[in-house]
Amino acid sequence: MKDLFNISGKKAIVTGGTRGLGMGMAEALLEAGCHVVIIGSSDLAFSKAEEYCKKGYQCYGVKADLRSREENYKAFKESLQLLEGQLDIMVTAAGIQRRHSAEEFPMEEWDEVLSINLNSVWIMNQEAGKVMLEKGYGKIINVASMASFFGCQTVPAYAAAKGGVAQLTKELTNDWCGRGINVNAIAPGYMATDLNTALLANKERSGQILSRIPAGRWGTPEDMKGITVFLASHASDYMSGAIIPVDGGYLVK
Repeated sequence: MKDLFNISGKKAIVTGGTRGLGMGMAEALLEAGCHVVIIGSSDLAFSKAEEYCKKGYQCYGVKADLRSREENYKAFKESLQLLEGQLDIMVTAAGIQRRHSAEEFPMEEWDEVLSINLNSVWIMNQEAGKVMLEKGYGKIINVASMASFFGCQTVPAYAAAKGGVAQLTKELTNDWCGRGINVNAIAPGYMATDLNTALLANKERSGQILSRIPAGRWGTPEDMKGITVFLASHASDYMSGAIIPVDGGYLVK
């Protein structure tokens, strides 16, 4: 059983690994013994990596603006070099949120959300897939959302992107699962992170959300750790194309 979940020494890249859910996922991999590159949009990528290294983990930081296609390719190449050309696990956790009523949603913010929440996911998946196909093994973990299942409100770009992440995960499974790459997505529920600051500040709306969560609380980055290790390990070798809710039971109420 221990061997099923053993990922010690595996090489991983985590976009959005400097804060929020991505940081929780990166920490899970580091604590399990992986060598991890965290990609972030600021110098926090370097300081967080240094912080983890001081704790005895193998961590590297890469700074990139994932709104730019060129920066995505550059960040992946740099990350792969830091991992000495080896890659076992790819996690796409970078994401942003913009809120406006649909009729007022600015086109520039639509482009910004889609570029990070979907286009970057595609680029990182495709580049990781190329490396993993050469050795016939790999684990890709995308971050979907409750918005992959239902429409939400005031977040049309986010909903469109996360719906796309779910469908991309399924398509890549059809292309790659028979060649050794498992592609799955985690769909976090309502999480107490920076992405949901506006919701948390809205007492009426946050109360409505909490009343629908059977677990009785909002989620945290810690809640992403177990599922991340599972999807990164041999324990999930016969699972691919799944969109897995980690939501405290929100979807079933």
